Amino acid sequence: MNDSIDKPEGTQADVMRKNRTQIIVMLAVAMISLGGSYLLFYFAQGTEGWGTTNNGAWVEPPTTTADLGWEVEGDERVWWLWTVGSSCDESCEATAKNLQALHILLNREADRVRRGYTDLSGVQDLSWMENFPQLNQVVIGNADPINPGIYIIDPLGNLVFFYPPDSEPKPILEDLKRLLKVSQIG
Repeated sequence: MNDSIDKPEGTQADVMRKNRTQIIVMLAVAMISLGGSYLLFYFAQGTEGWGTTNNGAWVEPPTTTADLGWEVEGDERVWWLWTVGSSCDESCEATAKNLQALHILLNREADRVRRGYTDLSGVQDLSWMENFPQLNQVVIGNADPINPGIYIIDPLGNLVFFYPPDSEPKPILEDLKRLLKVSQIG
């Protein structure tokens, strides 16, 4: 009688089958993408350079300047480039020279960073430090968790990154600039 009413195409069983197919396809796409992301995460995690952009090694176990018995003149609540050596020779002076150049390259951020040196050998001939006027002598009471090298220390006293003593200054500069950019504390 009333021909203007649209009749659904196919039977109700056909409509249910079509709906079920659509739901199965949507679930399959979701499961494939979720499973693929988990596989990518676990397989890529074993490759080199996964999940980090820093050049230095994280200081493990976490150590603070308080743990070391850190003593230095002046304000300690700044970023530090700290060189630790044993029986300083020409390589130690070269490291100090590289860090001085790195400090200059920080430009306007240089005021936020201080440089320090600690001699683990106990030899107190630090006459070579006269050539580096802004290099501070740092005395520590507990040298057990420390290895010779270069450390970046945050204003709260946490040792953040470690670099071998003969490290190039550019990777250290990149890490330090990144830390200074995101830092809210110093």
